[in-house]
Amino acid sequence: MTILKEGQTAPYFRGLDQNGNVVILDQYKDKKVILFFYPKDNTPGCTAEACNLRDNYSDIMSKGLDIIGVSPDTETSHIKFIEKYDLPFKLISDPQKDILKLYNAWGEKKLYGKTYDGVLRKTFIIDEEQKIEKIIEKVKTKDHTNQIFQELKL
Repeated sequence: MTILKEGQTAPYFRGLDQNGNVVILDQYKDKKVILFFYPKDNTPGCTAEACNLRDNYSDIMSKGLDIIGVSPDTETSHIKFIEKYDLPFKLISDPQKDILKLYNAWGEKKLYGKTYDGVLRKTFIIDEEQKIEKIIEKVKTKDHTNQIFQELKL
């Protein structure tokens, strides 16, 4: 597995959003992208993170950023999650974990002394030239927007 670092070109990805539309990194040229990886729709931490981004969506967009979420959930699960919480951004379904693995967001986790593979909550901020500007490894789910703004000095 290649370790990703700030300043590197972001790995090319292709996935399907909640509506089955193809989403590729090239669609976001000339725009900064918040690419956030989260474990599961409708769980407390993931809901807090998504709702924090939703609540600050207009501020995020006004700063020239766009948002894409990625999890292994199905498109149907994403639709329900979006409808339940009125989320205004795309969620990519990655059940094969291709994008998760490409971005080192799938790996070993520990919970209650047990080790298992799962989604590693991470956020990548990809700049207008499709370079990784920032990697946030310790996401503050309830205050993620401020964390992103602080990282970008906005």
